[in-house]
Amino acid sequence: MIPTYAPMFLMIATAALLAGVFFIGASFLGGKLKKTPEKMKPFECGSESSGGRHLKLSVKFYLTAILFVVFDIESVFIYPWAVQFKSLGWVGLASMFGFLAVVIVALVYVVKKGALEWET
Repeated sequence: MIPTYAPMFLMIATAALLAGVFFIGASFLGGKLKKTPEKMKPFECGSESSGGRHLKLSVKFYLTAILFVVFDIESVFIYPWAVQFKSLGWVGLASMFGFLAVVIVALVYVVKKGALEWET
C-alpha cells in the first residue's frame, strides 16, 4: 500500500518544502516596506477609490453570485455526461433529462420569485 501512495506523498512533501523555502527566502531576502501615508491610502485599480469604504453590498448581489455558482456547477455536470453518452444508454439519457428538469424548475422558481431582478 505504501509504494502505491509514495509518489503522491513525495509530491506533497516537495511542494510543501518548496513553498517553505520561497516563504523563508522572501522574508529574509525581500526588502522591508516603509509605511508612508501615500502607500497607506486605499486605491482601486491604481486610482483613488470613491464612495464609502464601509458600505455593505446589497443582498441581491450575494444572491445573484450564489445563484450563478449553483447554476454554473450544475451546468458542469453536463460535460462528463456528454463524454460518456454512448456508454450510458437510455438510463443515462433518462437521468440527464431528470437532472435538467430539476434545474429548469429551479430556474423558473428563481425567476418567478424575482431573485434576478435588481430593481425592486
